[in-house]
Amino acid sequence: MSNTKTISFVGLLISMEIIFTRFLALQTPIIRIGFGFIPIAFSGIMFGPVIGGLTAAIADILGMLIFPKYAYFPGFTLSAFLTGAVYGLFLHKKKKPVTLSNIIKSVLLITIFVDLGLTTLWVYMTTGKAAAALLIPRISKSAIMLPIQIVSINVLWKYIGSHINKSDYVKE
Repeated sequence: MSNTKTISFVGLLISMEIIFTRFLALQTPIIRIGFGFIPIAFSGIMFGPVIGGLTAAIADILGMLIFPKYAYFPGFTLSAFLTGAVYGLFLHKKKKPVTLSNIIKSVLLITIFVDLGLTTLWVYMTTGKAAAALLIPRISKSAIMLPIQIVSINVLWKYIGSHINKSDYVKE
């Protein structure tokens, strides 16, 4: 895929992530429930860990600049980058097949280490609330979102991925 096509497609995924996260999500000071993970997962699947991570980081920064709700904190951008990178490491079509097993591994890793670990730390640092008080609702949210993320990525990629011409986005 040419650089122009890559940039255009990544721009589309970034705008989708911003819309899904900023407008189509349930947001509280401690948790956010939404579908912004889908464009990030697709970016990781199609372009690999580096571009997947950059897509997530750029979407986080632009979303915060365009639609600020709280003060910007770079830790959340790091968490976003790691999320996109993990999707790319586990699901990039050139490296590994997009299987249910790989989707489960990537979502579990992101949920445990990025969402429950790092993001909880960032929320604690920015709000000053006790970590235990933050962790309980975040674990509940993760328990609900884990199967939703796994099923969503699996079903949507099987449907949408079958319609995307690999030669249009996979660099050989």
